[in-house]
Amino acid sequence: MLLIPAIDLKQGRCVRLRQGRMEEDTVFSDDPVAMAGRWVEAGARRLHLVDLDGAFAGKPVNATVIREIAAAFPELPIQVGGGIRDEETIDTYLAAGVQYVIIGTKAVSAPHFVGDVCAEFPGHIIVGLDAKDGKVAIDGWSKLSNHDVVDLAQHFERDGVEAIVYTDISRDGMMQGVNVEATRKLARSITIPVIASGGVTNMDDIRALQAAEEDGIMGAILGRALYEGSIDLAEANTLVAEA
Repeated sequence: MLLIPAIDLKQGRCVRLRQGRMEEDTVFSDDPVAMAGRWVEAGARRLHLVDLDGAFAGKPVNATVIREIAAAFPELPIQVGGGIRDEETIDTYLAAGVQYVIIGTKAVSAPHFVGDVCAEFPGHIIVGLDAKDGKVAIDGWSKLSNHDVVDLAQHFERDGVEAIVYTDISRDGMMQGVNVEATRKLARSITIPVIASGGVTNMDDIRALQAAEEDGIMGAILGRALYEGSIDLAEANTLVAEA
């Protein structure tokens, strides 16, 4: 299982939010490149970067920092989300060394866009589905849509996306544990991999996700738990490797 440290960017700094609320942020570092280096040293095999400002603005805002991280760690696969709404942005990120781009709001509001970019950038597109009670949220989680998360995931699988990042937004940043059952249900409904996000709090959560790995959960994004110390990345990677 892939354990993926998250670096959420707001005004050029590394922060964590609670349930996606921009006003409820905790700043963990003024140097996101150094923070990326910390996770690389602890054994990270992929990084998850989120342009929080971009998610609300609908266009990249922290792209300079993202380019700096990609340049500093050219061998490390990086996935980026937040404000990716057009082909030019995808092309720019891939040219900068990013491996995967995550389409969120635009995937829900204009589903045909996903099929178009999967054809144009094969192997590089991930869709992020952020859900609450089975319904998908958009616009930085500020709105709930009427779309069912499983139906959308199956649609995007047909389009050719590489994976689905699934976030239970009721758990994100709350340190309440990951919603393994909802993640497993989604993973069983599709054949492409699912990356769990939101609420991964301790080693027991990682063990629970590992137990569901055969259902199609390929990895987990680690956020607040890493920054507050309830999960040690090196220790967690050892656990995963031994399993």
